[in-house]
Amino acid sequence: MADDLFKFAISLSVLNHLGRNLYRNFITVLGEAISNSWDADAKNVWVDIDWEARRFSVVDDGAGMDADAFQNRFLKIGYSKRKDSGNKTERGRPFIGAKGIGKLALLSCARRVTILSKTGSGDAIGGAIDNSGLDAAIQNDLIPEDYPLEAPGADVFNTNFDSSNCGTLIHFEEANVLERVSEDQIRKLLAMNFRFTLIDTDFKIWVNGSQISVGDLKSLAEKTQIIWNIKEFSDDFLASCPSIKRQSQASHTNLKVVGYLATVEKPSNLKVRGAAGDERATVDLFVNGRLREKNLIRHFPTQRIAESYLYGQIHFDDMDGDGDTPFTSSREGVVESNPQYIALCDYMRNELLPQVIDEWDRFRLELGKQGDEENPRKTKRERGASNLVTAAEEDYFARDAPEGVQELVDKWLTELRPDAEFNVSSYVDCFLSENLVRRFISHTGKGLTDRAQRSAADWKQRELGRKNEAGIGFDIRRNSDDLSYLDLDELAHCAEDRNSGNNNPSLHNDARSFRPVRNAVGHTGLLTQVAKNHLNVTFENIRARIKTLLRSVV
Repeated sequence: MADDLFKFAISLSVLNHLGRNLYRNFITVLGEAISNSWDADAKNVWVDIDWEARRFSVVDDGAGMDADAFQNRFLKIGYSKRKDSGNKTERGRPFIGAKGIGKLALLSCARRVTILSKTGSGDAIGGAIDNSGLDAAIQNDLIPEDYPLEAPGADVFNTNFDSSNCGTLIHFEEANVLERVSEDQIRKLLAMNFRFTLIDTDFKIWVNGSQISVGDLKSLAEKTQIIWNIKEFSDDFLASCPSIKRQSQASHTNLKVVGYLATVEKPSNLKVRGAAGDERATVDLFVNGRLREKNLIRHFPTQRIAESYLYGQIHFDDMDGDGDTPFTSSREGVVESNPQYIALCDYMRNELLPQVIDEWDRFRLELGKQGDEENPRKTKRERGASNLVTAAEEDYFARDAPEGVQELVDKWLTELRPDAEFNVSSYVDCFLSENLVRRFISHTGKGLTDRAQRSAADWKQRELGRKNEAGIGFDIRRNSDDLSYLDLDELAHCAEDRNSGNNNPSLHNDARSFRPVRNAVGHTGLLTQVAKNHLNVTFENIRARIKTLLRSVV
C-alpha cells in the first residue's frame, strides 16, 4: 500500500456547486452562450426561441470545435483558454471566459441540452446532456468517466448552423424558463447587458431573425434627459437619445475608466416593461463589453432622490488583467477585495456621485422640474413655490398644438418661471400676514379706526359694483365684515398703538413701504430686482413685527 499513488476523484455533484445551480436568471445563462461565441471569434450569434414548443437555440459562426477540443476543452471543467492562448483571441478580442466553469450555466435552464460544433473540415461533432439522467448520476455519486454524453437527436437542426462553414449550435429543450420572459424583455436586456460592439463592430446578436440594436432601448433613450460623460465617452446609444436637455463632464479620475451616467424624466422610465421582478436600468459595471456588476451603486447608497432617476455604464477594461480575473464564479459580481474595484467604488462614492447629485438638482430646477429637497441650493419655501409653479405649467402643455407653438409657449413659461416662483412665495406671505393680523384684531377686540371703516366701506361699494357688472349674485367672500376688506396698511393702524408717531418703527410704517410692491404682486406684475430686494427686506421686518403682536395675545 505504501507504494500506491493516490489521486483526486471528482464526483459529478460538483457540477451543481460550480454552476448548474449557481445562475439566477435566463439572461445570465444566455449571456454565457453569447460570451462563448465572442471568444470563438464569431461575427454573428443567432438566438432562436419557440415559446410554444418551450425550446430555444444559440448558434454562432465562430471557429467551432473538433472532437479533441470538444472533449478536452469544452467538456473539461476548469479549463481556461487563457492558459493556452493568452488573453486575446486570434481576432484580437479580449477573452471573456477565464475560469472554465461558465459553460455549466447552460445546464441550468432546460431538461435537455444538445451541443453541436464544426470547424469547416469534417462533419459536426457533439453530444447531448439530459438533466434528468445527470440528476440520477449525481444522486448515485458517479464520477465523470461513468457518465458519457448521449448522441445528439436527429431532429436537432438549425438553418443558420447548417449554412455556416463553421460554428457551434447549442439547443435547449423543455426550457421552462421561457415562461417568465418575453421577446421584448430579452431584446432590451441583451441590448443593455452586452456592449461587445464597442470593441468589435462586426459582432452582431440576432433574436428570431432581428438584430439587437440601440433601437431596442428606444423607450429608455427617449426619456433620458441629463448625461454625465466620463472622459468624453460616446456611443451609438447616447447618440440615439433625442431629448437631452443638459450634459456635463464627470469629475476627473486617473483610473482607466470611461462611460456615462444619465437620468430620466421619471423613475418609472427605468423599468423594463413587463419584465419579471424589478428589472430596470441601473448603473452597471462593464469589462471588455460584458456586464460584470449590475447596480453598482447599491454598495454605497446615498439615499438621495436622484438615485431613483439614475442609470449608466462604467467601462473598466483594465480590471480584467493578466492574472486571475476578479469576477465571482456566478459571473454576476466582482470580488470586493479587488484593488481596482475598491478604487472605482471610492471614485464613484467620493467624487462622481456627489457631483451628479448636486448637478442633477441644479439642472432639474433649470428645466422647471422638482429637484432634491435635501440640497441647500434652495430653501424649503423656495422649493415649495418652485414645485407649485412646475405643476401649474403642465396645464399649459398642448402636445397637439401646431408645429412651433408649444416650443414658443415653453420658452415663455421658462422666462416667466423665476418671477412666478417669487410672486407665489410673496403672495403666500401677504395672505398669511394680513389674515393673521385680522385674527389678532378680532381676538383682542380692538376696534377699527374711522379711517379703516371708511376704507372698508369704499372697497365694499367697489366690489358690489364689479359684481353687478359681471352679473354675479353669489357671495364672493366667506366673511363680509369690514376686516376682510382692509389691507395691511389699515390693519396695522388698527392693531398697533394708535398714538405711535409715523417716525417710530412700526408695522404700520413697514406696511406703507410694502404696499406698492405688494399691489404689483397682487396684479401679477413682473418686479424689478430692486423691487424684489425691497419686498424681501421689508417683509422680514413685517414678519418680525407680526410675531411680536402674536406673542402679546392673552
